[in-house]
Amino acid sequence: MRPYEGADLKQLHRIFSDVETMRFYPAPFSLQQTKKWIDRNKERYLVDGVGLWAVCLKDTKQLIGDCGIVKQIVDGQEEMEIGYHIHKHHWSKGYATEAAKVCRQLGFERMKLSKLISIIDPLNVASIRVAEKIGFKKEKESDIFGKTHLIYARYRGS
Repeated sequence: MRPYEGADLKQLHRIFSDVETMRFYPAPFSLQQTKKWIDRNKERYLVDGVGLWAVCLKDTKQLIGDCGIVKQIVDGQEEMEIGYHIHKHHWSKGYATEAAKVCRQLGFERMKLSKLISIIDPLNVASIRVAEKIGFKKEKESDIFGKTHLIYARYRGS
């Protein structure tokens, strides 16, 4: 994982414009939405010290998605979420789990956070599996982004 770079726009847009990869979002992203995504995360790096980072294959350096820690508001509370998006061609290979484990470690060990969450569409079975593999458990359901989502959570030391 590494911070986003301007040169990532084309590769990231291939991922975020894919209908199947983005089926749990309201719609696939336009090129402009993808650029805003990169810019927003660059701003998060400066303001929050974290954000979503490019997930790249070790051998080829090909960008296959993103993963990281971002601030979210859930039921009026600020929470730190581990989020992940991996292109459909790389699903079921453990990449999301591997990246999310790194973020979990960063959040608990380096940032000393007491809790991390993941916000997951109830139909996104693959994301639920990733959350469970990194030790998260379903905490509640909440209306986020205009619809019901599952909130998976893990506390430091658990």
